[in-house]
Amino acid sequence: MRKKKALFAAGLVLALVLAAPAQTIDFSKKTLQSERSRSYDALHYRIKLKLDIDRKSFEGETTVMVSSLRDGLDVCVLDAEEFAVTSVLSDYGAPLKFEQSDKELKVFLPRPCKFGEIAAFTCFYSGRDPKIGLQFAEETPDNPKMAFSDSFPDNVHHWFPCFDYPNDKVTNELIVSVKSGYKVAANGRLDSVVEDKAAGSVTYHWSQELPHSTYLIFFAAAPYVVVQDSYKTLPVNYWVYPQDEKKAIPTYGKTPKMIEFFNKTFGYDYPWQKYDQISVPSGGGAESTSATAMTQRIMVDETSEPDFSAIGIVSHELAHQWWGDLITLRSWAHTWMNESFGTYSDYLYFRFEKGDDEGAVNLLGKLNGYLREAKTRYVRPIVSDRYDKPGDMFDAHTYPKGALVLHMLRNLVGDEPFFKTLSHFLHRYAFDAVDTHDFIRSVKTVTGQNLDWFFDQWLFKPGHPVFDIRSEWDGAAKVLRLKVAQVQDFAKGVPVFRVPVAVKIVTAKGKDTKKVWIREREETFEFPAETKPLLVRFDEGNTIIKEVSFPKDQDELLYQLKNDDVIGRMEAAGELLRFKDDPRAAAGLGASALDDPFWAVRRSAVEALAATGDRRAPAVLRKAALDANSSVRMAGLKALGDLKDRDLIGFFKDRFKKDASDLARAEALRAMGKTGDPAIVPFLKEAASVPSHRDMVRRAAEDAMKQIGAQKETGEGDRSRSGPG
Repeated sequence: MRKKKALFAAGLVLALVLAAPAQTIDFSKKTLQSERSRSYDALHYRIKLKLDIDRKSFEGETTVMVSSLRDGLDVCVLDAEEFAVTSVLSDYGAPLKFEQSDKELKVFLPRPCKFGEIAAFTCFYSGRDPKIGLQFAEETPDNPKMAFSDSFPDNVHHWFPCFDYPNDKVTNELIVSVKSGYKVAANGRLDSVVEDKAAGSVTYHWSQELPHSTYLIFFAAAPYVVVQDSYKTLPVNYWVYPQDEKKAIPTYGKTPKMIEFFNKTFGYDYPWQKYDQISVPSGGGAESTSATAMTQRIMVDETSEPDFSAIGIVSHELAHQWWGDLITLRSWAHTWMNESFGTYSDYLYFRFEKGDDEGAVNLLGKLNGYLREAKTRYVRPIVSDRYDKPGDMFDAHTYPKGALVLHMLRNLVGDEPFFKTLSHFLHRYAFDAVDTHDFIRSVKTVTGQNLDWFFDQWLFKPGHPVFDIRSEWDGAAKVLRLKVAQVQDFAKGVPVFRVPVAVKIVTAKGKDTKKVWIREREETFEFPAETKPLLVRFDEGNTIIKEVSFPKDQDELLYQLKNDDVIGRMEAAGELLRFKDDPRAAAGLGASALDDPFWAVRRSAVEALAATGDRRAPAVLRKAALDANSSVRMAGLKALGDLKDRDLIGFFKDRFKKDASDLARAEALRAMGKTGDPAIVPFLKEAASVPSHRDMVRRAAEDAMKQIGAQKETGEGDRSRSGPG
């Protein structure tokens, strides 16, 4: 669906804030909504469009086939907006009475229909440059002049009359005529392409023969180049602008591998006739059935692919072909049925492609994305019938929090039962509209477990646990006591959470992991420990959606920095800032910044070391700016730039010239700007002309020149310090 994909980058450490969230939105005050009722079941739409892209206008002819859901149905009410209906004909060609208002079209049937009786009629209409639903894009340096539908969440009725709500699934045809030289992408199977040379037009006829929801009906018309690929016998195509043809494979080339992975993971083979990914000028990704619209901004060449890989959005939108298209939310209250499953799926593929450590950092990014929203905007139940418009529900609760709930469920029931549940759910409700209770029934059917308590607290109630933890080793009793308090704000329905937690205890004799259940606001757990633990980890495996305060002494943090898992090492790097005046902390961070085997830990250590202000930090930061990973190099360059040391300008210039990463080169330019030295402006002007991904080098050069100008006005540039660097 049309949405902006949030890029949740893992930051320095896990969130450790215990203060109550600064709520700016109260979801309980939003409008109480309910699933929309129907008087008929729409069966099929045959949509004919004649596009005039230059004039931004269209003529339409839509045949609507419905089955009555009541006796005596004599009026069919359709959603219709921003186009004018000129006539309606019955299936045998007789004119029908109709009434059109701003948002609806009422068609009076020739006679009342009985329950289950099928009726059909054809609406003729025209429109010009609608505000939403159908976009006519002007030519830009990035895209040609073109037209494409933008139907999410309930805007498809801006270009053809229909019942525009996701609980009604239909088949459809799209017959689109456009000027010669253009190609038309759409859902389903391509039946024909007919050229009319006399009229200077071409007509594409697409058929979507399996039912799907109306917001998934899609087309795009542009002078595309179609790069063909396949997974076994399944056609897989990439519809791109001519200038992006060489970027198609670097951007989308892993799609067949992803299809194979999801077939096995979900236990349900890809259900549609083909899979196309189609460039459009705006938005993020829109998982239209078998024809995903993709923002042109994700296109990468072989050089930029390592820094700007599209596998996150490509795998997410592909996963929607199962989660959202095959099964679809019944109402917008259940957005997580689409988006949480899609978001968890992109994690599953990311971990498969890149390994366990990358997967752990991916989940941390999702957690931080949710916590940012929870602490600065609002908390709400994931499943909620309180919203003013459907778009309200597409947020960090629906995307990352819901994905993390699925991860907790997997951890609770085990891998095999979890993935068998996914397969059962897809097979049981294929091509149907579903709600959360349907999924809960599948969990009970497959696992035999009643997990209503789990879903109640994580889906139907707001918030998350905020843990205040203290550990104490009793040498006389040879016991480790772990005191756990839930200190979240319990207002507005936030519960005391019931959660299983893995506690890892490392002593000189080795590692031991204990599983405990937390059920109360305050609890104390005791574990045997012959010697003082070297490390105590709460929630080994980082499974729980949570905030944590768990003070540790410097010795434990230094041990954790060298010996824990990736997330624990990142956490320790941030926590060592509490000891920034102790040279041991800086030394440990410096060693981690240069020697840790995983880039995200090195980056966290670089950021923490820079914040200590230790006099030895610049030497480490210079080495970090030469790291094999571009994210670490960026962190090193940023930290060096913050020193505002003009003696480092030569180093920054060298990094700009030699680094292959646009990210790192842009950071080197920003670092130069921080020095405030006007003598480097000619260099920055020259750098601004260097081609880069999304023009980021030019923008960084311009930002650097603005900063130099601002410092010159305030006199700060004259005070920029010089040092040994």
